[in-house]
Amino acid sequence: MTEYQEIVKKLIEFRNERDWAQFHDSKNLALALFLEAGELNELFLWKKDSEVEAVDKERLKEELADILAYAFLLAEKHNLDIFEIVREKIKRNGEKYPADKAKGTAKKYNEL
Repeated sequence: MTEYQEIVKKLIEFRNERDWAQFHDSKNLALALFLEAGELNELFLWKKDSEVEAVDKERLKEELADILAYAFLLAEKHNLDIFEIVREKIKRNGEKYPADKAKGTAKKYNEL
């Protein structure tokens, strides 16, 4: 069992011990992920550029863990391999944003 599979197994065990599977449909998992992303953004909201890197690391870890947990559960619900879908996305982004055109710029792929 991979480390990822072990984490997903633990998340499912945690959820099932509390009878929360009934609440974990795709819509609710996606909304929970979105809300946790909002909590992550709150860590940086209204901070000056010079302050953003001094974020509270414990709160950052908490919010990232929540986001990843919901993403892992949503992927598991649809039998998606997180590592495979990220590898595929990196490949597609490489095609949309070739290094020779995208290097050093924040332009969208259709503006390169």
